[in-house]
Amino acid sequence: MHCELVIPGLFTAPSAARLPAAELLLARGRCTSDASRRLEEWLHDAFELGEEPLAAGALTLLAGGGEPAGYSWSRADPVHLRLMRDRLVLVPAAALHITSGEAEALCTALNRHFGERLALQVIDAERWVARTPPEFVLGPTPPLALAGRDVALAMPANAALHQLLNEAQMVLHDHPVNEAREARGEPEINSIWLWGAGRIATIDAPRWHSVSAAEPLALGLARAAGVRHRALPENAAAWLGRLPEEGRHLVVLDALRAPLALSEAADYHEALARLERDWFAPLLAALRDGRVGMVTIRVPDGGECVAYETIRTDLRRFWRRPKALEHYA
Repeated sequence: MHCELVIPGLFTAPSAARLPAAELLLARGRCTSDASRRLEEWLHDAFELGEEPLAAGALTLLAGGGEPAGYSWSRADPVHLRLMRDRLVLVPAAALHITSGEAEALCTALNRHFGERLALQVIDAERWVARTPPEFVLGPTPPLALAGRDVALAMPANAALHQLLNEAQMVLHDHPVNEAREARGEPEINSIWLWGAGRIATIDAPRWHSVSAAEPLALGLARAAGVRHRALPENAAAWLGRLPEEGRHLVVLDALRAPLALSEAADYHEALARLERDWFAPLLAALRDGRVGMVTIRVPDGGECVAYETIRTDLRRFWRRPKALEHYA
């Protein structure tokens, strides 16, 4: 069995705590070089979409059990836009702690206003989708990648899109959900961020026999390709217990992305510790006892070397001493 872990953000924060199992797998593995890119871009290329865009909205709907039915869908994620002195800064949903009840209430109000023009659906509290006109030109940048940045830098020059967003912001401004959030001292959910429009492309069977992830884009791509897929288990032991002993299996571990984007150092180091305990250490043990034949640690947004492949005999290369993660930054 070949286990391929995709872990964006693993090499990003310096001065992290030591992770013995992860460091050993990296030190003894063989390095593969590639271009650094966001997880969304890596998924696009890994599933060989070619010139087709990553249809984030349709894929998220598919991952949530819905059917895009040939329409163009986009992500319509809830955000907070904060007016600074000379720019409009985006706060993504990961920082807003939105409840499912809040999400449903706000989407109901938006659908009451827009009707079939937008047709929003809540996939989960932080991820919404909308059926958008095919002529809408939307960027591929997710709100998490824009955290703390001026949204004008990523906003397409599209008058119809700007009008739609203005209407949405007016609907959200006086909504009781936001009035209650303001009274509690919480940021309002005062806009949506539209991105990743498109229809589901034809996807050939990829190189993996299964895909496990919390990220809906990965699950949607797997479902579109007809590949076995499931939500991310709590740990590697649970994951290994349900897999066949042969084949190549993809696991997307993206718990580091939000704390990195939000500059939450304590949450980042806590997530690192969980990865070491729940994934790196059990998989290293499984590699040693022969249950796993190869472990690949892939860091799509890493530096020059973005993947490390390790087989059991590689663990004997004692002269390759483990180094702290900041060495790979």
